Amino acid sequence: MLTLVTFFPVLGAVIILLLKLFKKESDLLVKQLAVGTAIVTFGLSIALLTQFNPALGGLQLENKADWIPSWGISYYLGIDGLSILMVLLTTFISMLAIASSWTAIKEQVMQYYIFMLLLEAGMLGVFLAQDLFLFYIFWEFTLIPMYFLIGIWGGKNRIYASIKFFLYTMAGSLLMLLAILYMGITNETFSLPELIAGRSAFAAVAVQNTLFLGFAIAFAIKVPVFPFHSWLPDAHTEAPTAGSIILAGVLLKMGTYGFIRFNLPLFPEAAYHYAPMIAVLAIIGIIYGAIVSFPQKDVKKLVAYSSISHLGFVMLGIFSLNEAGLQGAILQGVNHGLSTGALFFLVGIIYEQRHTRMMSDFGGLWKAMPVFAVLSLIVTLSSMGLPGLNGFVGEFTILLGSMGASSLGSHSWIYTAFATTGVILAAVYLLWMFQNVFMGPLDKEENKKLRDINGGELAIMLSFLLFIFWIGIAPAAYFGLMDSTVAKLVADLLSAAPLVLH
Repeated sequence: MLTLVTFFPVLGAVIILLLKLFKKESDLLVKQLAVGTAIVTFGLSIALLTQFNPALGGLQLENKADWIPSWGISYYLGIDGLSILMVLLTTFISMLAIASSWTAIKEQVMQYYIFMLLLEAGMLGVFLAQDLFLFYIFWEFTLIPMYFLIGIWGGKNRIYASIKFFLYTMAGSLLMLLAILYMGITNETFSLPELIAGRSAFAAVAVQNTLFLGFAIAFAIKVPVFPFHSWLPDAHTEAPTAGSIILAGVLLKMGTYGFIRFNLPLFPEAAYHYAPMIAVLAIIGIIYGAIVSFPQKDVKKLVAYSSISHLGFVMLGIFSLNEAGLQGAILQGVNHGLSTGALFFLVGIIYEQRHTRMMSDFGGLWKAMPVFAVLSLIVTLSSMGLPGLNGFVGEFTILLGSMGASSLGSHSWIYTAFATTGVILAAVYLLWMFQNVFMGPLDKEENKKLRDINGGELAIMLSFLLFIFWIGIAPAAYFGLMDSTVAKLVADLLSAAPLVLH
């Protein structure tokens, strides 16, 4: 089942490619096949959810086969409470992103949709791989489709942005590769469960700290954690709308997922050792991202910088190293994907009509596009963490986890206090953006001619809003999916690093 979910998008890409071979290619047919493939993949992930037992803390539905046995490398997929929500988020966001491209992409349509489907397969592989070698292949593979999506279908500075994105993430990944090779050779296996069980082979403090940093730098660049963030605003701003939705919705979560999946269970003592430092960087990111968002004149760039701030909360939750913090971090990753993905989609709708994203070119859109304005307001409030919407649940749980976090020392409340300022600042820059774009007089002729949201766009937005309200009002089902796995991980952390705590 896991193999089917992971590689079904590749099947769709191959079928689209065969259309050209048999000279049956047409833009409409390509779009229909791509959207159909994404919908079926989402359906398969729902079927996967029905087979998933949240009461079990370990891996489930495993697919395992020898791949390169002489090197201890296997094809190994598995799912647990850490990855089930990420898989569902990936298939959901990919489906909406591919559907949102229906009218936006007019050139090289076949190539575009092939890259989108391959990107989805790569991201699913990252969240399901349980062999470090296989994980690394999927991790690096995701760079290639996104590089082309930004470089071919992006904005005027797309080449600069795509190369910067590729080089930044590739450079960090090389350090992770060295750490993977060391552990695989030392233990004669690349299987993650076996490496966790045999982590005494690299238990020496200096070795563990070095390996931790090898993984941490790769994941910190992907998140991105301050000060590794400078590639993100360029990539977001230049990417096509669907590229920005997937970049914000899923790709950045690969970094936060990597910390939880690899850094914590493999290097528990190092995790406690570096927790205060990473928490400080997370809080700098929260405040810096918010302050830099405020003066932005480009709406898309404002949303991009807001991602740095929101993901700072996720990192703070992870390195609280307790159940509340980790659960909040996982859920907030999903929340950020929904809220920021929806914001990028809304920016794309007005950009398609006006071919500008400058706030000064708008104003009074509430009068011209009332339905669009109401939907935008809900998503804006969701992003700033209004109670009753998804963002509040994640941020509250993270702050709850950080308040009494033993990993952050006896003054952990100081971290929480500084992080809380990010919630206030988010309200400032998001409401400022909303006021500039939607409120005030409708005094520009171009804006008077704007059409309101159409049926297809409304369907995509309502899909986002369904989960924005559901998580905000009834989050228990989402926490229930990860309870057992997170409890097992925290218990493992505490048993492995008792000396650090005292």
